[in-house]
Amino acid sequence: MENMDAVVVVFHYSVVVKGIERKLNEMGYSVFMITENLDKEFLRFVGGVRLAVLYLPSDIMEDQKKKELLSGMLDAAVKKLQRTLVIGEKKFHDDLLNEFPVPENYTLLDRPVDMGLLEKEMNKTADQIVVIKESTRKRILIVDDDPSYSQMVKEWIKDRYRVDIVNAGMQAITFLVKVPENEKVDMILLDYEMPVVDGPQVLQMLRQEPATAHIPV
Repeated sequence: MENMDAVVVVFHYSVVVKGIERKLNEMGYSVFMITENLDKEFLRFVGGVRLAVLYLPSDIMEDQKKKELLSGMLDAAVKKLQRTLVIGEKKFHDDLLNEFPVPENYTLLDRPVDMGLLEKEMNKTADQIVVIKESTRKRILIVDDDPSYSQMVKEWIKDRYRVDIVNAGMQAITFLVKVPENEKVDMILLDYEMPVVDGPQVLQMLRQEPATAHIPV
């Protein structure tokens, strides 16, 4: 598994927390531990890591200050669409769901932590991340009559972008008109010199079509 950043928030550091950190390391996660200034430190990471783990104390529902900290962190996770794993006492899971803003993509685990179940949830998270990562990558269309050059450019950028290739100007127009609304191209890399319909002609046609006029070229 590739390295996957995770941030772990703990109200009190313990041997159990150390075990969670070790398990995440074994699974390939690069772990950041937050044990002080919880809300401020969490805001630094939320939305920028693959996984946030909140390890809650047993008195979370009785301590108003801790509840306020938790509420603020969960609210930030909701706003940033942060994948979040909450670990706490089973007896207050229902209260947690009723009282706090809970991220859509979250998981609740019971204390004490079953490391086997934790690993299972981590694997599930990894699968979800792959899907999310693929679906949120920007899409680029390469238009070039030289297939070898197009393939070379694709190799340069394929790890960061979803890449499609067409080898003629009219193929580009057809591709862009037919692509579904939720799969629209974010940018076009357009060859200037091509046979039949060259780059400037393709650009002119793109700018005349409402569906493609806004696409950067």
